Order: sequence, then structure tokens, then C-alpha cells
Amino acid sequence: MAKVITMGEIMLRLSTPGFQRFIQADSFDVCYGGGEANVAVSLANYGHDAYFVTKVPNNPIGESAIAALRKFNVNCDHIVKGGDRLGIYFLETGASMRASTVVYDRANSAIAEADPSDFDFDKIFEGADWFHFTGITPAISDKAAVLTEEALKAAKRNNVTVSVDLNYRKKLWSTEKAQRIMTNLMQYVDVCIGNEEDAEKVLGFKPGNTDVTSGDLELAGYQDIFKQMINKFNFKYVVSSLRESYSASDNGWSACIYDGNEFYHSKKYNIRIVDRVGGGDSFAAGLICGLLDGKSMKDALEYAVAASALKHTIPGDFNMVSRAEVETLVGGDASGRVQR
Repeated sequence: MAKVITMGEIMLRLSTPGFQRFIQADSFDVCYGGGEANVAVSLANYGHDAYFVTKVPNNPIGESAIAALRKFNVNCDHIVKGGDRLGIYFLETGASMRASTVVYDRANSAIAEADPSDFDFDKIFEGADWFHFTGITPAISDKAAVLTEEALKAAKRNNVTVSVDLNYRKKLWSTEKAQRIMTNLMQYVDVCIGNEEDAEKVLGFKPGNTDVTSGDLELAGYQDIFKQMINKFNFKYVVSSLRESYSASDNGWSACIYDGNEFYHSKKYNIRIVDRVGGGDSFAAGLICGLLDGKSMKDALEYAVAASALKHTIPGDFNMVSRAEVETLVGGDASGRVQR
């Protein structure tokens, strides 16, 4: 199996029980998660040698975050301890026409204040096959943006394939700052993942005739943007998940991929959502797994879409599914019948 490195922030997630609003809640459900950590857990579940790189405070909360990763066999050897705090996010899960809401409390977290000297990146990337990061990490602080580029430079020195999930977060930075920083980082990227909002807000590309809120997806618009992105950044693959948001509870879910020659749109799943947080991360992990396994780009995409469709049925950030479960869904069994 392949050695995969992910780097970013793992946070404490505090979510209201059930579908309660913040003002109703007298307690919070606790779990841990974050973009790149979620990807690492998925890849470890699929049997890959997944390493997560971050910095957490040297206190019981930091230890609990590490324990959450170790539970799923993520390698934590390169997690540095120090800094003042672990980032937190609060989640109010929406239903029907009421959207979910996230409130961040992550300023000055340990990884946001980390310095490149905290990590031996050449050692970290020694023998690695793949490095994955998201647009969230350089958004959390100026120091984290510098840290991300230093990691990317080391990945390229060590001939590691690099993927990015653009993941625009308007609560963390402006479109202008995102485009300035992320455009520079694209020189290190081989596989670019992002939805229609990410392409526009992070890199300045806008698909035509596409409105995700109406459930209307014009695939020709994606193909045109993908061509422009490959021409500008020389990506090997450009990939987008396609979420048709009928409501907070019901979505259409598919994806498309382009390699500079062929454009492919996957099967679509109509999903009833239990928890959509981490859905994009589970998609990225499924795609990475498929490509590392040597699948064709079409088969890798189908694996990714099936894996992420399953994630939407699982509470928490992590996608706790096996290869066998993903392959069953890819094979066409979406019955949900009791297995006994």
C-alpha cells in the first residue's frame, strides 16, 4: 500500500444533539475532525499508510485529538506538540429547508501559529507517494500559508504527487486573499479538486449556467472551466464533486473529472443526509485511493463518489467505511438492506 501524507488542522467539534438549534442546546456532542485529518482516516481505513501532520497543544485535549486519529490507524509520528490551544468549531445541523451552520473558534490555534522549523519536511516526505492538502490550511493564518508552501516544496523535492481540495471558506479569508495565495500554490499541484464555488472564489474561474442552489448543473460549463484550469496550471486531473442541493436533507451527488483529453461524469446518487460535514474529504480520499490503486480515472471517480455518498449517512467528520462497503455500492447495491 502507498504512503500518503496529509497536513492541516484537526479541531474539536461541538455539535448540537440531533437537529437542535444552538439556542436550544444544553449540551454538545463531541468528536474531532478537519479536512486533511478526515482524508487520512479514510485512507487508513482503506489500508494505505496514512500520516497526518499537524501541531496540537501539549495538553489532554491535544492528546484526545491524536487518540481519535490513532483509533483509525492513522500514523501520528509527525504530529508536533506545542502552542496554546486546539481549534474548535460548533455545528448546528440543518434539516429540510434550514441550512446547517458552522461557527469557528480557531484563531491562534497551535497549527495556525506553527513555524516550518517545527517540522522536518524532507524526513516526513521520504518514501512518500502522495501529499494532500486543502485550501483551508493556508486560510487559517499567514503563518499557516507559509507552512503549507514549505511542505509543498519539500513534497516536490521528494517527487511526491500532490493533490489539493480548494475548499473555499468565506469565514476564514476573502476571495482576493484566497486567489493571491492559492494561485501561487497551484504550481506544486498535480490533482486539483473543487466544486463550482471553489473554482470561482479560489482561482477566479466561473462555470457558466450552473446554479447549485436550484439543482441545475450544466456540465458543459464545468468542462470549459476544467480546460482553462489545465491550460493555466498544467494539472494532470481536474475534479469536481457535483452537489445538487434540493434541501439540507436531500441532495443529488455525483462528480466529474477531466484529464486534458476526456471529460467524464459519474453515476448520480440521491442521498438522504445524516451528516454532510466531511463529505468532500471522503470524496477526495476515495479519489486518491482509486488513483493509487491503479484504477482508471473513471473507476477512481466512481469509487470516490460512492465513498462520499456513504459518508453522508455517518455522523461525525470521519468516513468510517471499508473498501468492501464502497465496492458494494460501486457494484450497484444501494438497497440498504440489513446485512446478516
